[in-house]
Amino acid sequence: MSNNVQAFDNWIRNEFVELNSALERRYLQQDDPANVVGIGDELKQELEQQGRVLIKALLEEGNTDEGFDSAFDLLGNVGLYMAACRRHEITEPSRETSSPLLEASALAMHIGASIGVTPRFATAHLTTHNSAVNGIYKRFTDLEDEKLFVDYNTKGILAYKRAADALLKIQPLGISHPIAADLLNVALQALQDVIDSNKTLFDKLDTDMFFNCVRPYYKPHRVGQQVYRGANAGDFAGINVIDLQLGLCFANEQSYSQLLVDKFLYMMPEDQHILRDCMRRPSLMDDFLGAMDCQDQAWYQENLRRFIAVCERHGETAIQHHNQLVDKYITQPSKQMEQQHIEKVTASGPPLHVLLNSLEKLRDRRAAAKRDDIRTRFDDLNTLKASLTDGAN
Repeated sequence: MSNNVQAFDNWIRNEFVELNSALERRYLQQDDPANVVGIGDELKQELEQQGRVLIKALLEEGNTDEGFDSAFDLLGNVGLYMAACRRHEITEPSRETSSPLLEASALAMHIGASIGVTPRFATAHLTTHNSAVNGIYKRFTDLEDEKLFVDYNTKGILAYKRAADALLKIQPLGISHPIAADLLNVALQALQDVIDSNKTLFDKLDTDMFFNCVRPYYKPHRVGQQVYRGANAGDFAGINVIDLQLGLCFANEQSYSQLLVDKFLYMMPEDQHILRDCMRRPSLMDDFLGAMDCQDQAWYQENLRRFIAVCERHGETAIQHHNQLVDKYITQPSKQMEQQHIEKVTASGPPLHVLLNSLEKLRDRRAAAKRDDIRTRFDDLNTLKASLTDGAN
């Protein structure tokens, strides 16, 4: 790590956090905490200028070719700076045709293009690839609610990855293999861990603090001329690997494949490779449907029972996320928001009602709900359940 890289990393872990935290506390003192205009302008100027000086030195230094991990980490630091400038409306894409953060944009695009990821901070920068120094990992602020959000997002992502890894290991073994039952049990427990993690987050995370002081750092912003959507907790391969391996979603369905295309560059390159490979594989559900002539075999009954349990558990995580977390932390507080701020609510780009509609459909695909307007596996799952000796899972 060069001296310039180290200096910037130290700033992100210290002064950057202090400036953001001080600004958040000022915003919270207002009757309208969503307003940032004219509040703490001297702190915003410090944030922009201190970051610019450090980034300019990095840009002049050029690509030191210290490997992917170092480049990805540096991109994350540049991305955190740009996201904070967007949060405090130092930059604002609707009033600009190109980002005024010239040096940061140039460095982000250089790194992003060279390592094959989007040129802004991604979910991995704050979760699975966020190294701690003396027990403290990188964050925007020192607010406890941000720490809760990042902690439990990380727990949930890692649990989804465990489930996905277990399901992927079944493919080369086959659904009749004795070890398939063990792998399905691993996936089942991992998905339960997701539910438990989400429940803790739901119980502990303050709605107003999340909506006003955490969520705004995940907004879309410009890098150069292009607007890039905000980081999303689902920007990793695991959850989609589960969708596809269980057969609850279809890679050849336009709306779902569009979701995958939109998130590829927001994922780590190894996740991109895993997901592309998974899109070519048959699903376990189709394997079981094709093996129904073996329903009198013990392996079929045992493994199918576990498979159905995993499908239902995955559906529970989707229902929990949409009906509790999305509703509590996005839908409900947005109803109380001042009208002039409502168009800037979502991190994913589209208007709130469009986003909620797409999330509802994704929930119902994952839950294999009975719907006439979208394709789900409701009927196929019932067919498989009927093939169990007791006719139920």
